[in-house]
Parts: sequence; structure tokens; C-alpha cells
Amino acid sequence: LDKYDERMMVGEIYLPNEELVKYYGRNFDECHLPFNFQLIHLPWNAPTVHQAVDAYEAALPKGAWPNWVLGNHDRHRVASRVGQAQACVANMLLLTLRGTPTTYYGEEIGMENVPIPPEMVQDPPARNQPEIAHIVGRDPERTPMQWDSSPNSGFATKGVKTWLPLAADYAVHNVARQSQDPTSMLSLYRALTSLRRAEPALSVGDYASVDSGVDEVFAYVRTAQNADHFLVVLNFGGGAHRLNLNRLASSATIAISTDMMRAGQLDLSKLSLGPNEGLVLRLARAER
Repeated sequence: LDKYDERMMVGEIYLPNEELVKYYGRNFDECHLPFNFQLIHLPWNAPTVHQAVDAYEAALPKGAWPNWVLGNHDRHRVASRVGQAQACVANMLLLTLRGTPTTYYGEEIGMENVPIPPEMVQDPPARNQPEIAHIVGRDPERTPMQWDSSPNSGFATKGVKTWLPLAADYAVHNVARQSQDPTSMLSLYRALTSLRRAEPALSVGDYASVDSGVDEVFAYVRTAQNADHFLVVLNFGGGAHRLNLNRLASSATIAISTDMMRAGQLDLSKLSLGPNEGLVLRLARAER
């Protein structure tokens, strides 16, 4: 790799934090991104994720660049693991944490696991152990990308038999359709990536967790010098909450909400957060 002027090495390394971070190398001359798979394995609740993010940040060597992985080809899809509503929260988490985010194809539109008929099973562990194929098989998360409502969803031409079957709902759950819906998960994903690129605090800024005072809510701030600061508030539960976060600022403006509809200025002393809702809030600069 050292032969190339521009290079980046990712390591598919399943290890605890203290072992994982060794792969950066003593002088950051080894693996640039030792893959951090925690979000794939952890129970999906605010206290667990909060603790994991803080512990990972603390374990990183000074100067190391973090990364987060939400889904991959070996694990059930995010929407199948946590549900469609929480999949939006998960995408907001992934795209607002410090470090490089990695998205498995289809997670940006909320694709789910697809049941695989026995005759179409392809994954070797499932073929070799058909009696537990539903447990060890990885085909359900490897089905064709759902681009549009045409035959084979635009993944293959009409008449072609795809390696794995398409989802039954591909005609209504696809990129083309979500591109036309300003409240879709894809629209949310695109808004988050655009904001991330535009704002130094979200692209390269610092991270610090915030005590939300509510077990179901994970909150943190992203900051950068001479730039707007952001507060991210994520509700991992199905209940509504009212938070008092005015120690950070008296008010904030909604930059993005998971429902892609909520907007305007908020009083942080009585911040209302709906069920399964996530907010990216721009903090008032004059008060920092």
C-alpha cells in the first residue's frame, strides 16, 4: 500500500476496543480504519449505545480517526433488527457520530431481510446445515438492491433470474419512489449526508455525550472551532419525553428531524421529543 500516494486500508477485525485500536499502529502507519462493528452486535437501547460510544472514544489513541458500521452482509438488516422507525434513528446516529460512517447497501431506504425459499438458498453455511438455515444463513440480508418498481427492481433486466429473490414489497419500497417523497428514509439519509459535508462540527468536529436525564434518550454534542455546534437527541423508545437541556443553550434550531417535517426554533428547557424521534439541533452561537 505504501507504493500509492493516496491509499486507505480498512480492516475487518472483530475485536474488543483495547485490541482493535492496536491495529492503527504505533505511528498510525498500519490500518487506517480498523472496522468498529459494535453497533451491529449491541442490544439496541440508549444506555448500551451511549456507554459503547463513550468507551470507544476513550479507547482511541490520541489522533486516531474513529469509524462506525451499522450493518453488513453477515448480519440481519438494521430495519429487521430494530424496526423501521428506529432504523431512521439508527441512520441519524451513524451519520452524526464522530468518524467515518459505513452503510451497507439498502440501509438508506430501510430494506429488510427477505425470506429465502429452500430451493434458492445460496449461502454455504445454510446449504450445509438446512435444518438451521434460518439461523446461520446470510442470504436474507443479501438480496438485490431495490432501485425502482420495474421487473427485477432495476437490479437486473427483465426475464433474468436473480441469484436471490427480491423483496415482496420492492415495487413500493425502492429508491425511485423514496426519491419522490420528502419524508422518506432516503430523503432523511440524503439530508444527513449533505449536512455532514457542509458542517465542520459534524464532519471533523469533537464529540461529547450529554446526560439527557431520560434512560431512553441518547444525546451528544458535536463541536468545532469557528463553526456552528450541534446537539443530537435520539429517542430509542416508543414513548414521548420532555427534556431540560438549557445548560447547553437556551434555544436551538431544528436542522433535521427523523420525520423530515419538524422545523423551527426550540426552547431547550422544555424540549419535547416524540416516540422514535431523532433531532439534529443547531445551537445558538451567541450563547456558547
